Amino acid sequence: MLRIRAFDERASKMVKRGHIPGTVHTSIGQEAQVVGATMALGAGDYMSGNHRSHGHPIGKGSPLGPLMAELVGKATGVCKGKGGSLHLADFAVGSLGESGIVGSSIPIANGAALSSKVLNNGKVALAFFGDGAANQGVLYESMNMAGVWDLPMIFLCENNQYALSTPAHTVTSGIISERAAGFGMPGIRVEEGQDVLAVYDAVSKAVARARAGDGPTLVEVMTYRYNEHSEGLRLGTDYRNAEERDAWLKKDPIMLFRHYLASHGFSDDELDGLQATALAEVDAAVAFSDASPYPDLSVAFDDLYTDKESAA
Repeated sequence: MLRIRAFDERASKMVKRGHIPGTVHTSIGQEAQVVGATMALGAGDYMSGNHRSHGHPIGKGSPLGPLMAELVGKATGVCKGKGGSLHLADFAVGSLGESGIVGSSIPIANGAALSSKVLNNGKVALAFFGDGAANQGVLYESMNMAGVWDLPMIFLCENNQYALSTPAHTVTSGIISERAAGFGMPGIRVEEGQDVLAVYDAVSKAVARARAGDGPTLVEVMTYRYNEHSEGLRLGTDYRNAEERDAWLKKDPIMLFRHYLASHGFSDDELDGLQATALAEVDAAVAFSDASPYPDLSVAFDDLYTDKESAA
């Protein structure tokens, strides 16, 4: 969680200073659900993300240097600088990719779950999506397929309660997790989504069920993003009132888990040391990115399904 927080805080500063092209979408405030879910997965399991997905590969073990280089567009990035913040992937840790198209990475994870079942390799797949994607048809097509074929699949809704600036309760009818019943699978709602252990417990049960061959699960985690939808975005109206935000700030997942660790015998020096280590790792990642070259124009069409000569 500290790595994700430090990485995203640095990325936020870098994009505002023009060091990262375009924009980035941070997971600041949502670290507990990211880490609780990814820690429940095994090293060989698959996952797909969304546009807010720097944290997911970090939670799964991706080194920070190539991730930061990808955001900047450097050749040493996890996608050789061609994916950027919105379309990065790291197959080495099972991260199959993310997308700026809402809900579009869900069927990718579904396909990975199908491959696991066909190959009988014991792997599971998890798709992260937001409350904004909860009303996309592709989610229900994927849930239906997973339910019919008993795929080893976890559908995880990161309900941070706003799709950009649209409050979920104004566009979403009922409870998202309860929709699972229509597809013959369990639905779990984690109300304390800022508690990393609560998320871990819920997702671990879904993973165990999938790995045992008992099919998919829908998990909805209630969480909150502290920053704007994307860094540098300035909306004309304040769609989140100060009272609501302050209440969620008091449930900062890193602060909550620090208190938990302190109550279980960890000293302030040890906990401060963990934070210092995370900051140093991000410093090293930025140094790695700064020292890396941009990709040469000659490789622009490498790794694409196209004919270089025709494209030219």
